[in-house]
Amino acid sequence: MAENIIGALHGFKEPDRLLPIANIGRIMKQIVPPNAKISKEAKETMQECVSEFISFVTSEASQKCRKERRKTVNGDDICWALATLGLENYEAPLKRYLHKYRELEGEKAANQMRANGKDEEDEQYPLKFSFIGSSSNDSNFRPFG
Repeated sequence: MAENIIGALHGFKEPDRLLPIANIGRIMKQIVPPNAKISKEAKETMQECVSEFISFVTSEASQKCRKERRKTVNGDDICWALATLGLENYEAPLKRYLHKYRELEGEKAANQMRANGKDEEDEQYPLKFSFIGSSSNDSNFRPFG
């Protein structure tokens, strides 16, 4: 009941702030022995726990972003929040994951550019302009390329 009131105050319904219980169950099942069973109560408890953990870490990262006048929380902010909250043991593996993720995303973007016949400069400056005449009126800028 208290959770529903808190959720209503923050503008979300209780189920909206929880991860799907089926996903929680699948993750838990990977850890226990193959013949072990996991109760519904255990799954629901873990569901609440991981949702609270995500909110806790994200809130800390979000406060940092607000202080720095940024609107977007990024992976580095999450790593910083983990360390700030005393969870340094999670920070290092997450930084390694983040580094690998960024490498793979860079490779995907490079492959996509090659597939589309573009080079890196085309991606950096996707819309090129030529300047016509000596006036700086907007009508003198013409896109090309």
